[in-house]
Amino acid sequence: MNFKHQSVLLDETIENLNIQPEGIYVDGTLGGGGHAFHVCSRLNEKGRFIGIDQDAAAIEAAGKRLSPFEDKVTIVRSNYSDMKQVLTDLGISRVNGIVLDLGVSSYQLDTVERGFTYRENAPLDMRMDQRQEKTARDIVNGYSEMELYGIIRDYGEDKFAKNIAKHIVRAREEKPIETTDELTEVIKAAIPMKFRVVGGHPAKRTFQAIRIELNKELEVLENSLDSFIGLLAPGGRFCVITFHSLEDRIVKNAFRRNENPCTCPPEFPVCVCGKKSRGTVVTRKPILPGQEEMEHNSRSKSAKLRIFEKIKE
Repeated sequence: MNFKHQSVLLDETIENLNIQPEGIYVDGTLGGGGHAFHVCSRLNEKGRFIGIDQDAAAIEAAGKRLSPFEDKVTIVRSNYSDMKQVLTDLGISRVNGIVLDLGVSSYQLDTVERGFTYRENAPLDMRMDQRQEKTARDIVNGYSEMELYGIIRDYGEDKFAKNIAKHIVRAREEKPIETTDELTEVIKAAIPMKFRVVGGHPAKRTFQAIRIELNKELEVLENSLDSFIGLLAPGGRFCVITFHSLEDRIVKNAFRRNENPCTCPPEFPVCVCGKKSRGTVVTRKPILPGQEEMEHNSRSKSAKLRIFEKIKE
């Protein structure tokens, strides 16, 4: 299957990166190379691009797509949390721009055997990095009822989290839950019929919660943002595209904290904590997809782009 992924908020991201032809740019979620292609096409012979992704299929697809720029492109299979080490290994200490396009790619959703989607039957997998041993099956069959309740409540924000966790534990006592269809049926049984017909697919939130837990998505994001801002050269920009409120909240709070890190009480006439601003939040409100993009790509509907610019020294 060809790696297909429609880059969301493509024009808005490229425009707001303020690309310098001789600059160094990093995409921490390379995917099929959609954003990357447009960044590379704006670089001159001195410019450099580093693409990072943990998915082998993405690495292969991006390598083909970026082949016209191979003299200025380096692709590394890794999690974006390792960005600082990846750059250090390449002898790079500062970059002019960073892009993160979070969430699951269209390719991952559409490749049934990866087990990300509740719309087709497949083994419960959901690994973004298939070198990882732990799968969604291990979470569904191995976590306690309280642990399942916690992740479905916190990462799925599902009001039926308690009942879904109870039904999962009850079902697996008879036999392990092995497939996406089996899990979907258990979830449906836990949600009252009148709520099943509204608000999207009943399994959507639970599948999101398990995927986030398995791939440590929020943990990795929260632990990475401050250090990525530290990698930016003066005037460099950091563009992050999120797809649900949990991710967006983390990005929004991190950007605000880096713009105004002062912890002095508001009544203090001057700052004495010594914490200095690292830059400016360019987007007071996130940039959203236009009507045309949402009509052509339904997966863009929940996307939000936030941008931070490193202080010019």
